[in-house]
Amino acid sequence: MNMRAIFIDMDGTLLKASNCISCRNMEAIYRLIDQGVKVFLATGRHYEVTAPYHKEIGLRTPMICLNGAAIHDAETGRVMQLKTVRLNDERFHHLTAENPCNVIIHTANGLYCKETNEEIDYWTKVGQIPPQYIGDLRQATYQDVLKYSVRTGSPSTEISALFKTEAEVIDWNDGFELVAPDVSKWSAIKSLLTEFQISPNEVAAIGDGPNDIEMLRHVGIGVAMGNAGERVKAAADFVTGHHENDGLAEFIERYLLKSYEYAI
Repeated sequence: MNMRAIFIDMDGTLLKASNCISCRNMEAIYRLIDQGVKVFLATGRHYEVTAPYHKEIGLRTPMICLNGAAIHDAETGRVMQLKTVRLNDERFHHLTAENPCNVIIHTANGLYCKETNEEIDYWTKVGQIPPQYIGDLRQATYQDVLKYSVRTGSPSTEISALFKTEAEVIDWNDGFELVAPDVSKWSAIKSLLTEFQISPNEVAAIGDGPNDIEMLRHVGIGVAMGNAGERVKAAADFVTGHHENDGLAEFIERYLLKSYEYAI
C-alpha cells in the first residue's frame, strides 16, 4: 500500500492507558518515517500536552490539536491555524449549571475550568502550565475559545443537542465537546494536505473516538482501534488491535511497511 501520510490519534490509539508510547508503536513509526511517510498527530488535546509526545517521537510535522480547532508548527509551537467557537455563554453556563458536571474551556490563552480533577492535574504536570482559572466560570473573563468540554459522567445528548445551531457537537460516553461549526480533525487535515500537496487517497488515519469519525471516513484508509466504539468501527475501512496491545503498530507493520508483503 503506497501511503504518503498517516494521521494518528493519541489517547486510546498512540498511547496506552498509562499515557506512554510503547516501544513497538515507536519502532513502527520510526520505520514508517524512514520509508518517507509523513507522520502527523491529530488529537483532542491542547498543544502543551501534545508537544512533549511529538518531541519524544521526533516528528517534524505540524500538530492538529483540540479536534482540529488549532494547528501548531512543529518546531516553534506557533499557531498556524486557529478556529474559535462563539456560544451564548450566559445560556451555556445556565444549562450546564443545572447538571452536575465539570466544564473545561480551552482558549488561545490557556485553560479555564469549573473544578480540577485527575485529568487536569495530569495536563498540568505534562504541559507545565496550570489552568488560568478554577471556579465558577460565570465569574471568569476569557476570550478566543477553541473548545468547550462538558464532563457529566454519562452520555448527555439531550443537553448537547441544544448547541447544534451554534457549534459542532462531539458526543462522548461521559459528556460532550463543542468546537466551531464545520471544525474537525478532518477539516484540519484537509488544510495540511493542501499545503503538502498530498491527495486524501494517499493518506491513512487511525483513531478510536467519535472525534475521529470524519477523518476515518474521508481519507484513503480509515482505521479504527479495537477499543473503539461501534460507530467509529462502522466508519472505518479496517479494525486493528486494542491500544493496550499495540494496535497502531499492528496496522503499520502489516499494511504500511514495505518490508511486509501483505496487501489490501
